Formats: sequence, C-alpha cells, structure tokens
Amino acid sequence: MEEKDFTLLDTLGKTRNITKAADSLFTTQSALSKRIMTLEQELGITLMTRSRQGIRFTPEGEIVLAHVRRASETLSAMRAELEASRDYVSGTMSAGISVNYARYILPDILASFRKDYPHVITHISIDQSRNIFTRLLKGEFDLAVVRGIYDWKEKSILLSSENICAVLGRSDAGRELSSIPYIGRKTDAAFEREILQWMRENGLKSEAGIYVDSIETCTEMARRGLGWAIVPEICLKNFDGEIRELVFSDGRAFTRTTYLLYTDEAAKLPQVKAFTEAVQKFHERM
Repeated sequence: MEEKDFTLLDTLGKTRNITKAADSLFTTQSALSKRIMTLEQELGITLMTRSRQGIRFTPEGEIVLAHVRRASETLSAMRAELEASRDYVSGTMSAGISVNYARYILPDILASFRKDYPHVITHISIDQSRNIFTRLLKGEFDLAVVRGIYDWKEKSILLSSENICAVLGRSDAGRELSSIPYIGRKTDAAFEREILQWMRENGLKSEAGIYVDSIETCTEMARRGLGWAIVPEICLKNFDGEIRELVFSDGRAFTRTTYLLYTDEAAKLPQVKAFTEAVQKFHERM
C-alpha cells in the first residue's frame, strides 16, 4: 500500500461512488477498480461491495479506512513539523564535558543556549577528560569539551589557555611552599605529570599531607590554612587567599588548555553548529 492509496480510499469513503471518486482523483473507473482489487489481494480481504446505490465498505474495509485516515493525519502532522522546523533549530545533540568545565563554565553556556534554542534536546555526560575523549573516539558523542591536548584529527577549537596556580590561605600568605603541607588531589594522568615536573624543578616534595578527590575541597582546605595546592585558574573566581601563577624553569607559563572537539559529520548538524557557536561566543566575552 502506497501513500497515494490513502487518498484513494479516503476519497472512496467520502464519495461512496466509484465514478465520483475517479473524477475527483483524475483517473478512470477502470484504473481505480484495478487498484482496489490489487489492495484487496495484498490485504487478503474484501474492502467494499458495489451496488446501484454506490459502494459500501465491509467491516474489514471500515477498519482499513480508519487506519488510513489516521496515517494520513500523522503524515500531514509530520510534514507540518518538518516545514516549521526550517524556521528554528531543533534535534538532539550528545556532548561529553570534562568535570571542571561542567562545574564552572557549562551552566552559564547552557542557560543562554536553552533560551536561544529551546527545541534542541541536549544529552550531556560529565567525566574526566581522558574518558570523554575515549568515548568521543568510539562515536558516543557529537562533540566534547576536554582539558589538555589530545590527538584529534577532525574539528578542533581552542577555547582557552588558563594559568595553573599555587593557592594558599591568608594565614600562609608569603610563606615558602616547602614549609607548608601540600594538599594533593585526584586529576588526570597528563596533568599530574606536569604538576610533578614543576614540583621537581622547584625542589618540592610531591607527597601530600592531605589527599582529596575534589578540586573544591582542595581549594577550601587551602583557604582555611591547612596547606597549599596546585589548581587551575578556572576554579578561583571566589578564592580570597593568595594566588601564585606558576612558571616552569625554562620560563614557560604553566597553563591548562581547553578544547572543543567534534566530528566532521556532526559539524553538518544545525544543533551542533549552534552549540559550538554559543560556546565560542561565550569564551570571546570572557
């Protein structure tokens, strides 16, 4: 059964007359009768009976006619939505976002994005950058925001390069770091290697007096004078202790990059394009 058969049966249901239906459909009575016979053979039923008064749908034919009309309404609604969708961005988008970016940056971006594109459904997964990147390679995400540098061959946008800092509470301001307990925290392997390199260059011990798995807990402990910690600038907006920007022995600033990564195929999707533009605009204003 083809979509044109929906119109054929609906017209027969309205006219209850082969001649009138054929005229309305701009076809011949013979062609219309042949198509009815074909449909009856395909469905294994008798759709209608004929008499001098016209046609009458059988009980089975009435069931078919009811379903055909609902199908026609569904198709019409689908076309209306597709036509309307040309005036706004819609669809579904999946994104993998690194933990700290999701905590400190993403809420502001999403608030603006949802206001501008309310018809986009966004699925977000939050994890360590390495795990997000691995899942992106597997095709689980349309796009990803990762912190650090990864070997990605498709679309890549540098969003920011922020300073890495040593933070101390006010009570420890000005003191040598070697005289204060170090507060360690869980982070990804690549960033941990850079931290260890900087500490070796500055003759500092990497053994932590306190070890936590939350960057917020880490900075709060430093603020309260329990030690010092190494954290990215992204989490220091409201920190009121001492902040020291770190530099390697060769003069390079100790920084942490954030990239937006997405596939060439995903770049064709309007909702992905809209989100990447929203992210870029947000960082341009920062």
